[in-house]
Amino acid sequence: MQRVLIALGIVILLAGLLWPWLGKLPLGRLPGDIVLMTMVIASAVLSLIFWLFRR
Repeated sequence: MQRVLIALGIVILLAGLLWPWLGKLPLGRLPGDIVLMTMVIASAVLSLIFWLFRR
């Protein structure tokens, strides 16, 4: 659990530092329902990251 929290903190820190560049990515303009598709992709990426940490 400690590793997950540390990793999550690092990801949030990096997202905060890279926010000016992340805002330019076309994530809000994905095909289909914009909010739903973005959340599905974000959920899949986070699930993969957490699965890799558990291995």
